[in-house]
Amino acid sequence: MAKDKKFKKALRFNKAGLKKAILEVYYENSNQSFNYKQIGASVGAKDVGELQLVNVVLQELRDAETLVETERGKYRLKSQGGTATGIIEINSKGFGQLTSSELTEPVSISAANMNHALDGDKVRVRLYALRKKSNPEAEVVEILERAKTTFVGTVEISQFSAFLVPNKKTPFDLFIPKDKLMGAKHGQKAIARIMDWPERARNPFAEIIDVLGDAGNNNTEMHAILAEFDLPYKYPEAVDQAANRIPEAIPEDELKNRRDFRKVPTFTIDPADAKDFDDALSIQKLENGLWEIGVHIADVTYYVKPESLLEDEAYNRATSVYLVDRVVPMLPEKLSNGVCSLRPNEDKLCFSAVFELDDHCIVQKEWFGRTTIHSDRRFSYEEAQQVIETGEGDLKDEILTLDRLAKKLREIRFESGSIGFDRVEVKFEIDKDGKPLSVFFKESKDSNKLIEEFMLLANKKVAEFVGKPGPKKKERTFVYRIHDKPDPEKLDTFNHFIKRFGYGIQTNNPQTVTASMNKLIENVAGKKEQNVIETLAIRTMAKAEYSTRNIGHYGLGFEYYTHFTSPIRRYPDMMVHRLLARYLEDGRSVQADQYEEMCKHSSDMENRAANAERASIKYKQVEFMSDKIGQQFKGVISGVKEWGVYVELDENKCEGMVPLHELTDDFYEFDEKNYCIIGRRTHKKYQLGDVIEIEIARANLDRKQLDFRIVGEEPPPKIQRQVRGRRKY
Repeated sequence: MAKDKKFKKALRFNKAGLKKAILEVYYENSNQSFNYKQIGASVGAKDVGELQLVNVVLQELRDAETLVETERGKYRLKSQGGTATGIIEINSKGFGQLTSSELTEPVSISAANMNHALDGDKVRVRLYALRKKSNPEAEVVEILERAKTTFVGTVEISQFSAFLVPNKKTPFDLFIPKDKLMGAKHGQKAIARIMDWPERARNPFAEIIDVLGDAGNNNTEMHAILAEFDLPYKYPEAVDQAANRIPEAIPEDELKNRRDFRKVPTFTIDPADAKDFDDALSIQKLENGLWEIGVHIADVTYYVKPESLLEDEAYNRATSVYLVDRVVPMLPEKLSNGVCSLRPNEDKLCFSAVFELDDHCIVQKEWFGRTTIHSDRRFSYEEAQQVIETGEGDLKDEILTLDRLAKKLREIRFESGSIGFDRVEVKFEIDKDGKPLSVFFKESKDSNKLIEEFMLLANKKVAEFVGKPGPKKKERTFVYRIHDKPDPEKLDTFNHFIKRFGYGIQTNNPQTVTASMNKLIENVAGKKEQNVIETLAIRTMAKAEYSTRNIGHYGLGFEYYTHFTSPIRRYPDMMVHRLLARYLEDGRSVQADQYEEMCKHSSDMENRAANAERASIKYKQVEFMSDKIGQQFKGVISGVKEWGVYVELDENKCEGMVPLHELTDDFYEFDEKNYCIIGRRTHKKYQLGDVIEIEIARANLDRKQLDFRIVGEEPPPKIQRQVRGRRKY
């Protein structure tokens, strides 16, 4: 096995680069088995952390059935022949790309070779000329697992046929027999399920399973967004009934088994419109001179028992969904806003992390366990901020002390390698019918950061308590919140881009990346290029996810991190509560494979929820701008793709696109590396970060799409719309 030097830098940075390096070793030695130390030596792993990451990647490749474990700890490449298995992603034109752990790079699939595969499906493909040309291609030969069989769209009914027209990413319409319409009317939004897709049929046959209502109605559109991402928008009746049977009163016997914090000053700080209060803070000065800080978290697992209807529903949902105008809770309202919510002036059951801190915020002692609290006050962030700024108000001494300690914790965290992305949050003022009236921006202030720092402390210390090695301490399966190191190639591309603004970051190692990234964020604050650079910086980072295989949290700079503090709205926090309770009683470690699967499901559902939230914001942006057709605005180019230039407006942060085919003064080509498009004849350039003036050309609510036209550009001639993927039946 020859050492491959080009991967050494990737190894020091992230898991994706390491995975590519390991696969290259196995491809070159396809009949041999290696353990993690042999693989580590081959790719240049030296220290314990790097070898640990090698072991994690080998286990993941085994789980993905790319490698076979020939004996304990030794792996060999699984014989692939000319096929590969992976997830297919399809663009709006019907072309696909397969991402597979068996391959070092994605492969392309033409529309003709899709063979009825749909976006997100797990498929097996036959490979053509793999690794013999720069753009390998494949053909779908088997659909192993459908990502979805239900689709949301608009019903179109004619004299002879009916179709459901899904979103733009689905390159076909669903044929609906007239007796399968379920009362849906022309123009309504509905959900259809595929019943059959004959081999020679151009369209799948489907049936309507739910009619959402009239297009344009706010509730209809929000439910359609949830359905589009396969997220539930109502509870089964049996689940609501199970929740309603839970008693409000706390049994006296239960109170005796818990540490009592009811006489300690305690309060919550949440958004003004929140009803589900996950967490509360308590504070008191001890006789030893230390500050006792209690981070009290709703004891959801006391009420939601394993193998119950409520448990199954919580697991399936895995997260609450925060749309632009509503919260779709993971748990029914009786739990989320009632018995579990840490409302003021009520006794509540909690699972708590209690710390004794000195004035330098060094934790001298920690305790984890079940408690009872009684919140003295419910603060909104704005109310707590006023206390911090004026030094006056309810519980002022407690809030001011916690604010001082939080600022010290934050200082320590950044000195230890945490990266600080404090993004401005775009919010809509919405009327009773869901219509957006105005846009405003929310910034994170000291009251937000106060809560954040103590939640981070609790999450970190819980993870360390379970996962950190120690004398006579057995290894135990746990749920971690992990964040991989950034991809070196993305960092280099990002660095190349920001140099045009006079900035730069150091990419020698993860520590210098962190320090220089924080310096960059500080330097761009308040500049016109701030949002573009911060957005692009975030895109260079890996996504955080849940796993039983700990690799640390790069963005926070924590070696051990979990999610313990929000069990009302996140299922992984419920898993953490149960595991922590088990290990506090010296219980045996749980089965890692089972929990890894639960972590994967939770990460997937989190991504779906985030996508639904973005879609709801996009819908409201389009709705807000729909009466401003022809008006002109200044903005900044926020994205460049082969199909168009995205522009974010200065005034309201709404984003739209200038389609490339509508730039009629030249033929523009996409330069991916430099984030720009360049005119072939004039060499005119539109680049990410450029200030530009546009006018609103179109607002398509159905597609959640704003089209802009660059001021001074002539509109292109109208093109007749084609009916996609249809045939008469």
